[in-house]
Amino acid sequence: MASQLTARNIYEQQAHNKRSTWLVMFGFVLFLGFLGFGFDYYYLGLFEDGFYFPIGTIIAVIFGSGMAVSSYINGAKSVLTATGAVPADPSNPADRTLINVVEEMTIASGLPKPQVYIVTDEDPNAFATGRDPAHSYIVVTQGLLDTLNREELQAVIAHEMSHIRNFDIRLMTVVAAFVGSILLLSDGARRSVRFGVGTGRRGRSKGGILIIVWLIAIVLAPLVTQMMAMLVSRKREYLADASSAELTRNPLGLASALRKLESASSPTASIKRGAAHLCIVDPLGRNINSREGFAAELFGTHPPIEKRVLALHAMAYQYKSDATSA
Repeated sequence: MASQLTARNIYEQQAHNKRSTWLVMFGFVLFLGFLGFGFDYYYLGLFEDGFYFPIGTIIAVIFGSGMAVSSYINGAKSVLTATGAVPADPSNPADRTLINVVEEMTIASGLPKPQVYIVTDEDPNAFATGRDPAHSYIVVTQGLLDTLNREELQAVIAHEMSHIRNFDIRLMTVVAAFVGSILLLSDGARRSVRFGVGTGRRGRSKGGILIIVWLIAIVLAPLVTQMMAMLVSRKREYLADASSAELTRNPLGLASALRKLESASSPTASIKRGAAHLCIVDPLGRNINSREGFAAELFGTHPPIEKRVLALHAMAYQYKSDATSA
């Protein structure tokens, strides 16, 4: 477990996240450009009969570039809208407590104060979003406020502040914006293929290997988006957990909070698949996140809560026999 926590320090993680964000944006534009090129080749007969203007490719690249810029600038607001998040109300006692805790963790971390939002969902969960610490948001569900005590809430907010400090939010928010876009576009492309097979200018020959690759890309687009989300490595959660313990000086507070979140009876209905990787625990309740191994590393968005809790107990010098009895 120690190797998972010390693989990168905070500054290395920040630099890695900044690089990864640009790589994801470039990959998104490239993927859409390829889908557009396949449209040109299959339906418009690119390179045939003197037709050499890749109009579909150009439109796809322009659209993808616009989406990339928009996701970078407005991705956080899109996530807030998609989850139905509303600003915390200072006149509400529970919301006021949350705001006070955020202010405390802001001072402890030395970061600008993030804006505080609430999702009216009974399942306890939380996430951070934004493009940098100066433009960041912390979002918690009503269920989290109802479930956790102040000490546990403080630990969860510190975890989210760590994602902000490490620039995890920039990469996670961009990925969240792209996931929905790619799923929508690939669904449209699949419909066009389903209703247009054999009607394209290369309908008889199917365009050879290139068309086969294009069709495979369309079919596998949901898997590609899942792979993009996996760039938000499980190890980021371990690092954020450790940073939370550093900020609060209370690793057992987060361990207790994670236990309560794990025992929640239902998924977080307000948070869909595209934003699942943003949350402190998986809002979809998928079994893959309770496992380890290659498949879990490839398709899981969160490490097993049991391992996270054990790591936090170890930070408090409580090991397996103590942790299991706590």
